[in-house]
Amino acid sequence: MLKEFQEFIAKGNVMDLAVGVIIGGAFGLIVKSLTDDIIMPIVGAIFGGFDFSDYFFPLSSGVTATALDAARQQGAVFAYGSFLTVLVNFLILAWIIFLMVKGVNSMRRKQAETPAAPEAPPVDVQLLTEIRDLLATRK
Repeated sequence: MLKEFQEFIAKGNVMDLAVGVIIGGAFGLIVKSLTDDIIMPIVGAIFGGFDFSDYFFPLSSGVTATALDAARQQGAVFAYGSFLTVLVNFLILAWIIFLMVKGVNSMRRKQAETPAAPEAPPVDVQLLTEIRDLLATRK
């Protein structure tokens, strides 16, 4: 059983998947930072300087706070601003992945369109071809 597990781990697909998960996690953090630190502040400045992450509806009468973290401590809230931020993160990530897949597909199409040059036949086949052609001209 241990040997079978070692064979499974040593396969290229498992390692490729592990690398993809690690890079995907790091890439997700980059997109989160891009959204939280660059895009959302610009959007907030355009629409009057508000921060989407603090937008919520109180779902109980005991919620009087204006900041989301404090409101969550007071009771149930409908935090639609956080959802909007996560939605923007997703859309950015999906767009970037789409562009990457499109680029890879484009490269694959170009490789498929250009056929590889045929290899030269072996020397013995070349000699036999020359002999055949000489015999064909003698007739």
